[in-house]
Amino acid sequence: DWISTGVDTEYFSPSANHERPAHLVFSGSMDWHPNEDAVRYFIGEILPLIRADIPDATFSVVGRNPSAELRAISAAAGVEVTGTLDDIRPAMAQASVCVVPLRAGSGTRLKIFEALAMGKAVVSTTLGAEGLEMESGRHFVAADGTRAFADAVVALLRDEHRRRRIAAAGRALVDARYSWAQVALPFERHCQTAVDRYATVPAATSRHPHLSP
Repeated sequence: DWISTGVDTEYFSPSANHERPAHLVFSGSMDWHPNEDAVRYFIGEILPLIRADIPDATFSVVGRNPSAELRAISAAAGVEVTGTLDDIRPAMAQASVCVVPLRAGSGTRLKIFEALAMGKAVVSTTLGAEGLEMESGRHFVAADGTRAFADAVVALLRDEHRRRRIAAAGRALVDARYSWAQVALPFERHCQTAVDRYATVPAATSRHPHLSP
């Protein structure tokens, strides 16, 4: 048995009143190569397609330790790179859509949990959402390939009702399955089972009778 990773749904909570129109956000530690690769890919290939349809689209990279080269690439493309923040929530709250264009890497996608908890619509590659029990088109949008990813983002930016509906469903999902309160339940059950099993084990008798009182 395994225990799912969760998210603090009280700390990460919706704040739609801070949203910027047509603003996209990627969050994650930028000293992890798959994250840097994802951002480079997005800036170089996907963002130009989005801006061809929505010229005012903006993009922020939220995460610690971005390289000097990534900062230079971002500056040339008019992309904001925040670097380390004491609190990432205000930067994420500005997103109309959170993007996860991962092409490599593995592990739990905390960035998706955090975005969903904040009531954000998410567009992710299939790999980016790997291992998460979510339904594309309902809780988030899965898109693979440069054009498909760009089209998915543009469609959400242009359809506020659908964007809000997916964002609300994503928030409901993390509340129901991935909040710390929900994740703690199976952990508590496992702990109680271990305690119960230990309590039923008879005390070992001494192997050294001469040590007995």
